[in-house]
Amino acid sequence: MAVYTQVPAESLAAFLARYDVGELVSAKGIAEGVENSNYLVDTTKARFILTLYEKRVDAGDLPYFMDLLAHLDAKGLKVPPAIPDRDGVSIQTLEGRPACLIKFLSGVSLSHPTPAQAEAAAHAMADMHAAVADFGQDRPNSMGVDSWRPLFERCGDSLDQIAPGLHAELGTALDRVLADWPREGFDRCAIHADLFPDNVLMLGDTVTGLIDFYFASTDIRIYDLAVMHSAWSFDATGAEYHAQVGNALLRGYEARFPLSDAERSAFPLLASGACIRFALSRAFDWINTPADALVTRKDPLAYVRRLRHYESMSRPA
Repeated sequence: MAVYTQVPAESLAAFLARYDVGELVSAKGIAEGVENSNYLVDTTKARFILTLYEKRVDAGDLPYFMDLLAHLDAKGLKVPPAIPDRDGVSIQTLEGRPACLIKFLSGVSLSHPTPAQAEAAAHAMADMHAAVADFGQDRPNSMGVDSWRPLFERCGDSLDQIAPGLHAELGTALDRVLADWPREGFDRCAIHADLFPDNVLMLGDTVTGLIDFYFASTDIRIYDLAVMHSAWSFDATGAEYHAQVGNALLRGYEARFPLSDAERSAFPLLASGACIRFALSRAFDWINTPADALVTRKDPLAYVRRLRHYESMSRPA
């Protein structure tokens, strides 16, 4: 379920009249995603994505996201920039929500990526990191390392309602990761911070788009790779590690950005941090989302199992 705000056809037609995109032919809500309301919009000229930003996306962050996408698009990367209207305005208001009309990208997201697809996707991430070298804007990572302790405390003892002993396990892991987290000495840049398989569009083994940049921020560059590694290298339950996929991710990224000895040594710690971040955000949603809500809750234990894997490692693969 990802259509929280309904848009009547009349309102959408009036909205599109601001643009040079033709007249409305059809619009259909898109079920994928959990953060925003999304529609697939066809006009007499082309196909677009209409996104209405719901409460979890701060409207004040939208200029950063849109400027980053415009920068990457200008560099030739396959990303979905917002379409400006005839007055050059990209961020609009529709049905009381901030809204953007976004370029449509072909391709499908993957449920079970192959090593070849993982290698191509990691290479695309490296291309993105190279392209932001001259992107002059910064945004603190709202879900970065400094947010994990407060989020853990907000979850509190309710973590044990998800699984007995979860509060103690995550608390111990959090103490260890925070104590060793690298605060300096590693390259920082604009990162995606959420490059799960469903945020990469592919046709065969070719990447056709990187999407959903709404956690993008300035952070440690290889932390982005660690997030990706934790998301791509396991089965859905987090219990089974797919070494061939994990190795392919590293190979694809290192074709452009070889990891230094320090980065390789720190990688399991960074990946453990990524697991804590997603375990906690999923746990918070699990605790605070009614069981009968239309939004599908994601299992935090799938990331606790990933965390155990990284904590047992001394090297990334």
